[in-house]
Amino acid sequence: MMDDLKILPGYFDAEAQRQLLDDIRTVVRAAPLFTPVMPRSGKPFSVRMSNCGGLGWVSDKDGYRYQPQHPVTGRPWPAIPHRLLDAWAHLADYPGPPEACLINFYSSTAKMGLHQDRDEETFDAPVLSVSLGDTALFRIGGTKRADPTRSVRLASGDVVVMGGKARLAYHGIDRVMAGTSSLLADGGRINLTMRRVTPGR
Repeated sequence: MMDDLKILPGYFDAEAQRQLLDDIRTVVRAAPLFTPVMPRSGKPFSVRMSNCGGLGWVSDKDGYRYQPQHPVTGRPWPAIPHRLLDAWAHLADYPGPPEACLINFYSSTAKMGLHQDRDEETFDAPVLSVSLGDTALFRIGGTKRADPTRSVRLASGDVVVMGGKARLAYHGIDRVMAGTSSLLADGGRINLTMRRVTPGR
């Protein structure tokens, strides 16, 4: 595993997870979950998503991009909750705050194929990811798609920081392990991914 990849098990304790879940529910009431589709093919993702922050990541037939408004409601994204901003300030080692926080909701059957996070204008800042709910099997490789990979279980409250060489590592979610957490009443997993989109000032 890359030296620049940090996995922090249980960074958010049980109470902090419940509080963060409440924060995200407030966000999603203002910016409802939607189902993105793949560019060109229009094939729907298996995850539903939303965003908070000044910019939000979206995918549709026109491509991947960041934009300041929800693609369905047309409204600006809600602010990033302070608990997430505090985690960024503590862990990111970057002078600017995150500009985007992608919210992915995984049902028990959802997956995410190997991909790089490279739609941003800068790769200087790390990607900081928070897991809530059921445990997921996270796959991480190198900066080339053909590089060897390994898998790690990410449980509710765990945080992953991908900086340095790991910033452009291929990664994905192979599966969600249903019933491994009671945080979400109906099961599933929420992943919160904070990113810097433009160079820091």
